[in-house]
Amino acid sequence: MNQIRPTLFLLATSMLLAPSSAGAQDWNRFRGPGGMGVSDDKNVPETWSDSENLIWKSKLPGAGASSPMVIGTKVFVTCYSGSSRTMKRHLICFDKNSGEEIWQKSVDAVQPEDSYSGYLREHGYASNTPTSDGEMVYAFFGKSGVFAFDMDGNQKWKFDVGKQSSNRRWGSAASLVMYKDLVIVNAGEEGRAIFAIKKETGEQAWKAPGAALELAYGTPVVAKLNNGNEELLISAVGELWSIFPETGKLKAYKSLNLTGNITPSIVFKDDVAYTFGGYPSTVGQAIKIGGSKVLPDSDVVWSTRIGSYVPTPVLYGDHLYWVTDRGQAICLKADSAEKVYQQRLRGLKTGGRPFYASPVVVDGKIIVPSRKSGIFVFAAEPKFKQIAVNKFEDDSEFNGTVAVSQSKLYFRSNAYLYCVGNK
Repeated sequence: MNQIRPTLFLLATSMLLAPSSAGAQDWNRFRGPGGMGVSDDKNVPETWSDSENLIWKSKLPGAGASSPMVIGTKVFVTCYSGSSRTMKRHLICFDKNSGEEIWQKSVDAVQPEDSYSGYLREHGYASNTPTSDGEMVYAFFGKSGVFAFDMDGNQKWKFDVGKQSSNRRWGSAASLVMYKDLVIVNAGEEGRAIFAIKKETGEQAWKAPGAALELAYGTPVVAKLNNGNEELLISAVGELWSIFPETGKLKAYKSLNLTGNITPSIVFKDDVAYTFGGYPSTVGQAIKIGGSKVLPDSDVVWSTRIGSYVPTPVLYGDHLYWVTDRGQAICLKADSAEKVYQQRLRGLKTGGRPFYASPVVVDGKIIVPSRKSGIFVFAAEPKFKQIAVNKFEDDSEFNGTVAVSQSKLYFRSNAYLYCVGNK
């Protein structure tokens, strides 16, 4: 059993919780409501370019690998500018209908920051997607902390998550999630802990530390079980953790074959958690959730050597879909991990890791931006069908996952924010 044990969790305080007020048409976090990357929207286009189905595009003040977030009539995105020693992080608010910038807030990076070298150059300093409850916007800026702004851009509080770096010095990556009146952040890079912050005051509600979070970059998922209970799930290095989201106490854990570093978030449905990641080889496992303490081996539904290094898969119907960072579209049966197809996408430039963004399913289609070869569209069905490769006249990289709201698609590159819809 892995000796980096989640028994390092501290006792934490509990609190009374109330529901949030984000709207039904909002895309209020990384991979959308619930974090599963599936939209109910219809009538989205299959093809677009600078001259086709582009509603608007707006210049960004800097690069970023975070995803756009849509709340009401506003779109939010984070960026960074400057060098590691002069860096600023930005939260920008745009009008959803026109693309006009409404406000922008800049935060000086706490020094010293990780140097812009090695693997950090692959994604930069703004990889964390913000979240919102419809009343406030919460942004995670790594070592500089978690910030709360009202919808007019006024800062309400700041929370410090730590100033550490992993042994790889790869920078921050995980995105924020909300659970009722809590803002939850995986600060494994900065503080070797998951923190829950009271959304009204910015005070710490609980802290769940563990050394195995050092190279765990995934965004936590709040999983609602079939019995109505809720658990906070995250893949740490070598272990799956289930946490009581109200208190931060450990509920259960299971040793995994995920070694090295873990980037994909957990996918969850019908009391089964699907975990992916690892290095130097990637793997996937499906594990039944709902037990306590050490989950038995009998709760492992399947294991596979077909994995994903960076993108998080999407579960749609009875199948898991994703595009590997090497450019292969994958489809597995969710109940058995039987491979349905493994197909290299047509039109990819060679070299490097062509995909960082995660796939999203909308209107029966899987939409996923590649870094430099365009935005790919293929059928969300267990027979591979590539529909389109859509390109803008933009030679910067696309690392963020698409956001979806009211039949519009929102993409971000290192240079622009785009809104696409049928015209």
